Amino acid sequence: QVQLVESGGGLVQAGDSMRLSCAASGRTFSSYNMGWFRQAPGKEREFVAAVSRSGGNTYYADSVKGRFTISRDNAKNTVYLQMDSLKPEDTAVYYCAASAFYSGSYYATRSDKYDYWGQGTQVTVSS
Repeated sequence: QVQLVESGGGLVQAGDSMRLSCAASGRTFSSYNMGWFRQAPGKEREFVAAVSRSGGNTYYADSVKGRFTISRDNAKNTVYLQMDSLKPEDTAVYYCAASAFYSGSYYATRSDKYDYWGQGTQVTVSS
């Protein structure tokens, strides 16, 4: 089992940058594929980005491609989401998630394939 704790959210202006972190407990962090999802008020949770166990493969939603970068440090049990050129439509609660069994581009975007979730961190981008 793994516990996930996000940090780094807050209020920024459009065009600013922000980095989210997700710290994982346990010794088997490197065995999980990791993802970031977000949920805006009144909307369904949506995929943002994912990274494979080794960090060698990354996947992005079209809406954030070229602006967001996901990375991980297995030595620190942490996954990051660097968000640049933020837009008001990026405003949401951001969640990190861990998937023990599923990998690859097809499964990375599906929230039902993730086993563990953090509590979320609010990101607000003002115009």
